[in-house]
Amino acid sequence: MNIVKLLFNFIIFPGFLFTAVIGMFITWVDRKVTARIHWRVGPPWFQPYADFLKLLIKETIIPEGSSKLLFLFGPLLGVISMTILAVMIFKMNFAPHTTFVGDLIVVVYLLALPPLGIILGGSSSKNPLASVGISREMTQYFAYELPFLIAVAIVIIKSGGSIKLGEIILIQQTQGPFLYSVSGVIAAVVVLLATQAKLSFVPFDIPEAEQEIMSGPYIEYSGVALALYKVTRAMMFFLMPLFLVSLLWGGIADWWAILKVLLIIVLIVLIKNTNPRLRIDQALKFFWLGIGFISIVGLVFAFYGK
Repeated sequence: MNIVKLLFNFIIFPGFLFTAVIGMFITWVDRKVTARIHWRVGPPWFQPYADFLKLLIKETIIPEGSSKLLFLFGPLLGVISMTILAVMIFKMNFAPHTTFVGDLIVVVYLLALPPLGIILGGSSSKNPLASVGISREMTQYFAYELPFLIAVAIVIIKSGGSIKLGEIILIQQTQGPFLYSVSGVIAAVVVLLATQAKLSFVPFDIPEAEQEIMSGPYIEYSGVALALYKVTRAMMFFLMPLFLVSLLWGGIADWWAILKVLLIIVLIVLIKNTNPRLRIDQALKFFWLGIGFISIVGLVFAFYGK
């Protein structure tokens, strides 16, 4: 019975199917809002699902001379990590007493796996444009990950040193969300911008810049493998706002969380549609010198209880 329940959690709810369906719906919201900003009608609600199914029935072409194992493992790694993350986030919010020590660290590692999957898959394709894309992906990852980790450290300090996300959520439910403080606002801004970069949304769509390097790491992908990359991003588009609400805004165990998540999604879409793409050197300076400095200021405020 426990095995059946575990499989249900990972495959149906809140695992792969639930997260993928909601994530793809959010991508439709993104495309629809973007279209309206551009004075276009936009696609129908079922378009992301139709695109996904169309890719599933197309042939997956593996480039000659590439590593077949790494080429196919890259997109699979992202789906697996996001599925585990979905189960963990819902478990930590609806049964916070059952979480384990260090689960917050595990979440951080799971969020690092999709970029690693892109790097592995793109590098195995042996395409020069893919090589440029993975070089940018690695550089951008090192750019945004440092401020992101500092923002997580701010939360750990404000929670009294806890590295259990369930415990962090419980503290916020009793003492108020961390977001309602100076250091909490700084941490939220940092996580929001890091989310934009993790999703490779404008202005941080540098690794795949279609007008420059023709989708970069994804250039050789087709069929099921490309569908897995797309569904990974859709799942992350849903899970990152959930993680932000869980980390700084009191968790997702009440109905108000839906509005909180929608607000974060709207902010992501607005940032995406009101900024030009940065160069990779500009993104590095932005995160290390700009956002990095701000995150350190937030860390100081957190030490002093602000």
